[in-house]
Amino acid sequence: MFARLKAYLDSVRARDPAPRSRWEVMLYPGVWALGFHRIAHWLFEAKLYFLARLINHISRFLTAIDIHPGAKIGKRFFIDHGFTVIGETAEIGDDVTIYQCVTLGGTNPTSGIGGKRHPTIGDNVIIGSGAQVIGPITVGKRARIGANAVVTDEVPEGATMIGLKARSTLVPAEEWIREFIPYGTPCDEPCEDQIASSNRKLEGVEAELARLRAEVEALKSSSEPVKKSGTDS
Repeated sequence: MFARLKAYLDSVRARDPAPRSRWEVMLYPGVWALGFHRIAHWLFEAKLYFLARLINHISRFLTAIDIHPGAKIGKRFFIDHGFTVIGETAEIGDDVTIYQCVTLGGTNPTSGIGGKRHPTIGDNVIIGSGAQVIGPITVGKRARIGANAVVTDEVPEGATMIGLKARSTLVPAEEWIREFIPYGTPCDEPCEDQIASSNRKLEGVEAELARLRAEVEALKSSSEPVKKSGTDS
């Protein structure tokens, strides 16, 4: 048990450079929320729904993180900071990182029957702060959900999703195999290539505009002698 706890705390330190020791990680609200959820989920599986909900409410009061007791969470799950909501039928794989103010929300079934209505998050996924992942969709392994993205469609493995509604940046394989990207949001790359491409297009437009201006000036210069000669006669 202590070996597993130690390995978990070390996995958190590997993703967050702020803590100086494992003891400091033990104070993280995400660590406490996960511990409470393990108990609540065990009670939920035993059909002790009221007790499960009671543990859930205590956890939410203490940590500002709301994880439904029915949610299934894998190993080494890390919520950095708080104010996160995870719905009942959400399924989360191993080594997933979620930042603050994230919602793994569900759709409202028109039939009134619950069923699977929350996302399934694959292994090694990173979800940036403020992101909203909604509905019974699957987020593939090693995907990155950028800050404030809204995701309502399936996410392929290794994709980086940005924007509202989120779109894929089509990150090449050599980029997404990197071990970890803080907040799931690339700052320089792979967006750097898109910015460079836009800059090249802008430079091309400016060059074409300069050429057209030069041609207009040349036409003006060539027409001036004709006007002068016509005036002299």
